[in-house]
Amino acid sequence: LPCWQGLLLAKTGEGLGLQDLWFAVLFAIGAIAMRGAGCTYNDIVDRDLDAQVSRTADRPIPAGTVTLKQAWAFLGAQALVGLLVLIQLPLPAIGVGLLSLALVAGYPFMKRITWWPQAWLGLTFNWGIPVAYVAAGGGLDLALLALYGAGIFWTLGYDTIYAHQDSEDDALVGVKSTARLFGEHSQYWIAGFYGVTAILTALAIWLSQATPWLVPVYALYTAHLFNQVRVLDIEDGARCLALFKSNRTSGLILVAALAIGALI
Repeated sequence: LPCWQGLLLAKTGEGLGLQDLWFAVLFAIGAIAMRGAGCTYNDIVDRDLDAQVSRTADRPIPAGTVTLKQAWAFLGAQALVGLLVLIQLPLPAIGVGLLSLALVAGYPFMKRITWWPQAWLGLTFNWGIPVAYVAAGGGLDLALLALYGAGIFWTLGYDTIYAHQDSEDDALVGVKSTARLFGEHSQYWIAGFYGVTAILTALAIWLSQATPWLVPVYALYTAHLFNQVRVLDIEDGARCLALFKSNRTSGLILVAALAIGALI
């Protein structure tokens, strides 16, 4: 979804050609492969911690259903798919894409050294925005930075919700998170993160000089974010998981808004 958002923002007012549609397919394949690779790598690094947390103890490595050697082989296969996708992009986008490896490599260790691993995750998960933006012909400009910043704060919000599922177990094993840092004040922080997300997204749209016809869809996107805050109960793990997953809908709504901007 961040890749599609970056691609559509770069094509605001220009329309989408066959190459752009091909890029959209490549980004879908590449994002699935590399997001999977990041999760596999995270599970390898976190295997001892996962074994101590009730929600993650059944993951393949700590549960013993997959060996460490098999996990590394699977990671290699996922990374190969990602590489095959990456080399089909323009050279500047390949360079931007390669920079993400440092973010991916560092993420599993953040929960051990900082209370803000969700911020690092935001930097990592939304790196598809600059990759796609550059691939589609955009450069380093304020619209790109605004949308990337919006993605970071979006991730800070939804992953804080996610982390509340494990806050008690995390405290026992010493894992740090914004959920533990904010505690009972999390709802206010998440509202703030989503507020900044909405502002930065609006700024990116305004800087790109998109058609005002996308405003109703953007408003729906913002409403979806704040409805999460309204119904959040940090003591209800099932609700936290459902709200976390609902951000797929949030991302798709923003894709729809930016698609209007690109096509009209």
